[in-house]
Amino acid sequence: MSKSKESFSKKEKEKKRMQKKQMKETKKLERMANNDKGKTLDEMYAYVDEFGNLTSTPPQDRPNKELRVNRNLPAATGGNSHNEQKPRKGIVTFFNAAKGFGFIRDLQTNERIFMHFSSLTEQVEQDMEVTFEVQHSTRGLTAAKVKPVTGN
Repeated sequence: MSKSKESFSKKEKEKKRMQKKQMKETKKLERMANNDKGKTLDEMYAYVDEFGNLTSTPPQDRPNKELRVNRNLPAATGGNSHNEQKPRKGIVTFFNAAKGFGFIRDLQTNERIFMHFSSLTEQVEQDMEVTFEVQHSTRGLTAAKVKPVTGN
C-alpha cells in the first residue's frame, strides 16, 4: 500500500488558506451591509457647531447667537505682535558659521527665531546678546538686521 500524498504541512497550509478565504468573505459581507452608496449627499454631510462639535444639523436651522468682539485685543487685529519693526533683543542660542545660519531666542517673547548670515550686519557667535528685527517669511519668523549689543 502506498502512503497518503497529503502531509501534515500541506493540510495546515490548506486550513490557513481556507481561513483567509472565510475572513475575506466575512469582511466583504460586512462592507456590503455598511454600504453608504444608497445615501444622498445631504445625509452624508457633517456640520460643526459653535462649540466645535460635529453635528448633523445645518447652521441655518440652529438659532443664531450674537458674538461680541473686542477690537482692542491683539487676536482681533491679526493676533500678531510682530508687526511693529522696532529692534528687539535676544540671545544667539545656535550659530553654524560653516552653514551660515542660526537661531535667536527672543528675550521678550521667548520665541525661537531663525537667522541667516545674510541678515547679519556684524559677526556674531553663540551665546552672544544681539538686537534684531522680526520679519515674516514663507517658513515662519526670521531675524533681520542682526547685530551684537555693544557695551556689555
